[in-house]
Amino acid sequence: MKKQTFLYALIVLAFNCDNDKKEDITTSNYVEEAHSFAQPNISVIKHLDLNIDVNFDEKIIEGIATYTIENNDASEIVLDSKFIDIDRVEADGKDTPFSLGNFDEQLGQALKINIENDTKTISIYYKTTNKTEALQWLNAQQTADKTHPFLFTQGQAILTRTWIPIQDSPQIRITYNATVKVPSELMAVMSAENPKTKTNDGVYHFKMRQPISPYLIALAVGDIDYKAVSDRTGVYAEKSLIDKAHAEFSDMEKMVVAAENLYGNYDWDQFDVIVLPPSFPFGGMENPRLTFATPTVIAGDKSLTSLIAHELAHSWSGNLVTNATWNDFWLNEGFTVYFEIRIMEALYGKDRANMIALIGRQDLEEEVEGFKDEPNMTKLKLDLTNKNPDDGMNSIAYDKGYLFLRTLEEKVGREKFDAFLKSYFKTNAFSTVTTEDFIDYLNTNLLQPNAISFNVDEWIYQPGIPKNQAIIVSDKFENAERILHVFLDTKAVDVSQTKDWTTQEWVHFIRNFPETITNDDMKRIDDAFNLTHSTNSHIAMVWFEQAINHDYHGNSVDQNIEAFLIRVGRRWYVSTLYKAYKRNNKVDEALAIYKKARANYHSVTANTIDEMLDYKK
Repeated sequence: MKKQTFLYALIVLAFNCDNDKKEDITTSNYVEEAHSFAQPNISVIKHLDLNIDVNFDEKIIEGIATYTIENNDASEIVLDSKFIDIDRVEADGKDTPFSLGNFDEQLGQALKINIENDTKTISIYYKTTNKTEALQWLNAQQTADKTHPFLFTQGQAILTRTWIPIQDSPQIRITYNATVKVPSELMAVMSAENPKTKTNDGVYHFKMRQPISPYLIALAVGDIDYKAVSDRTGVYAEKSLIDKAHAEFSDMEKMVVAAENLYGNYDWDQFDVIVLPPSFPFGGMENPRLTFATPTVIAGDKSLTSLIAHELAHSWSGNLVTNATWNDFWLNEGFTVYFEIRIMEALYGKDRANMIALIGRQDLEEEVEGFKDEPNMTKLKLDLTNKNPDDGMNSIAYDKGYLFLRTLEEKVGREKFDAFLKSYFKTNAFSTVTTEDFIDYLNTNLLQPNAISFNVDEWIYQPGIPKNQAIIVSDKFENAERILHVFLDTKAVDVSQTKDWTTQEWVHFIRNFPETITNDDMKRIDDAFNLTHSTNSHIAMVWFEQAINHDYHGNSVDQNIEAFLIRVGRRWYVSTLYKAYKRNNKVDEALAIYKKARANYHSVTANTIDEMLDYKK
């Protein structure tokens, strides 16, 4: 793909001390992209006023989306819509003609609205349908407390258009206000300024003062409580989880301080986390001010809280400085993994940070091998034309992106690299960036001034992993391998040697089982460490994968795998296990479980497994 440098939507906000006033300076030259029907260079949304009613009985959201718009002498404005019923549309308070384009399986439909060259607002009266992909409606039995239903949204990458008609492109940044009506026994929270207690009437009002990309607009509704960690951090969760979540995430304020010490002020005022039901498809989602998180990170020992550091890091890389298109997704995730690992190093030491990095390095090797027939998918800058952008959300963006930045850091030195990143975030705050913009900034502000030569184009535009890569080592991983080899040689298990292991050491230990490991050895390990019944979801996942790979059936492992797949909806975990079934010619077993589990999965997870197992609904 020919490399080009584009001007992009640059929004610089200057806030006073109470964030009530802002200056908005906008240059509107947007990149053409493959995943939105919007034509923002002609007419673009700037602010959303959302007024909706959440109806659990009918499982629909119904209401009005009103936009303040800018147009360049335009006669229409084009939005994205998918599986939404549009009742009528107004322009400046008066009915105006609209039309829906041909339906595209991935993109939905173009919503074309007639406007005048001086139109200031448009209002879309709409409701969602039972096909809406961003929403997951959960009955009481699918929640932790099992007393009330729950709803959450997941907009990344292009699913916000399935619950709000919108210009669903990451390069379009908007502010928003929302009024949300829910049943009075439930609380609503959004990626905005949030309540800490329930209202009497079930009506909630929200403001997001900083401009964000549409995929970051998020809503959750449930019987939840709030518990503060500090003045600017805290957790939401169901009653049975709130104390566990608070204890697990008690280092949140320390993480924010560590992040600010690295790369500048936190610009979103509040950093809260909501623990969602287990069907949430990701580990976490970095919705501004309110990270959505899976309960699978609650291990009881803070061993999986690097995920919280990751979502916090997105407050700079992703939310503050955003990939302009989904072809540039690595700019969000590679930077965030790098930042996450630096936060973990600052709080817990270099050993812990390197173990996390090495687990990611292992994941990257597996991903590259999985794409051996599609090598172009191992480039950092992708061409996802005619593909779902979800196809690019894998270890290449995360871990190859991280490895590129870590290698670059080692080349130029940490002090210079930190100064560069801090400047990059500050200079590009509240704007979107293409890969080419980043390369220009890198050359101008780091490589050329320091007379440094680096194979940037090979890292970004070529498949695979370049030879000049940072080498990450861990004495603790070497020790885990040694203990495994001693066990396999002597059949003796010394439990005392593993009592202080981190999650990462256990994952490395299990992943290094040799192909020749016997069922007797698997059972001895299982008997010693009770891995089949592990309450740590990451350890359970890698152990279950090995059980499938080696046809191990001891200690009720089959029943526990099935229960895990029915209970957990985190796509990474369940896709790993279904992939293991498929790889080992056990598709029938996988399908038997999937038919029981599918109803518990969000569409993001279900769509992935449908395709993997060739499942026909």
